[in-house]
Amino acid sequence: MLCALGAAVCFGTASVLQAVAARAAEPGTGSGVDPALLLRALRQWRYLAGLALDGMGFVLQIVALRSLPIYAVGAALAASLAVTAVVASRLLGVRLSGREWGAVALVCAGLAMLGLASGAEGAGTGSDALRYAMLGTAVAVLGLGAVAGRLPDRVRAAALGLGAGVGFGVVEVAVRLIDDVAPVALLTNPATYALLIGGGAAFLLLTSAFQRGSVTTATAGMVIGETIGPALVGILWLGDRTRPGLAWLAALGFVVAIAGALALTRFGEPPAPRPVEDPTG
Repeated sequence: MLCALGAAVCFGTASVLQAVAARAAEPGTGSGVDPALLLRALRQWRYLAGLALDGMGFVLQIVALRSLPIYAVGAALAASLAVTAVVASRLLGVRLSGREWGAVALVCAGLAMLGLASGAEGAGTGSDALRYAMLGTAVAVLGLGAVAGRLPDRVRAAALGLGAGVGFGVVEVAVRLIDDVAPVALLTNPATYALLIGGGAAFLLLTSAFQRGSVTTATAGMVIGETIGPALVGILWLGDRTRPGLAWLAALGFVVAIAGALALTRFGEPPAPRPVEDPTG
């Protein structure tokens, strides 16, 4: 759980840096899958710093997924929005009202419930059918991004955020489906390619959502996409369970943590750039 929370700190801080960098980049083609936009964003130190934090968070996430059920890790990662709120209040001058601080406390309370109720990760390693299903889902995320790029801005941001969340969710599940890290086993495991394609697609979609649409809406979609689906996969197909008699506490903690996180999604929104004054008057 400490690793999962550490990943949330990394991801939450990275989202503030990347959102600001994506907004500052030159407009792209408008497509939801725009590698050129990602390359332009990568020229900015804020995006690179955010990417480094994402890398650290990913390592911590892998360690957490090797010890905890997916539903517990997913809820902890959703708490990155609470981190985003606190970081935004410090770095961007965003003031948190008592209501927002209450939402942060709600996230912490939900995670505490999950920590008490979570059992060990399930013993299931998944079937080949599930591995190929994750690979197919990862490819479908790219297709969703291409379609979402043609939608009106507000709907576009929600669709791209949801698609990015599904991509990150594929990464969560794929980590559990890789049970042998020998080179030959990795190259022949569909989950390896699902992880790479799902993670790459998620970054492409999220960068596009940050650049043109509402970051708030995109972040909310991402939280939903990366928590609910993977949690169900873990319970139904990978054997994730709670401690005996505490299933109700885990369910309550999951709902409370996600509700608190969604209440904080507006803090994914970077401040609007100040207009440049004309020196000639």
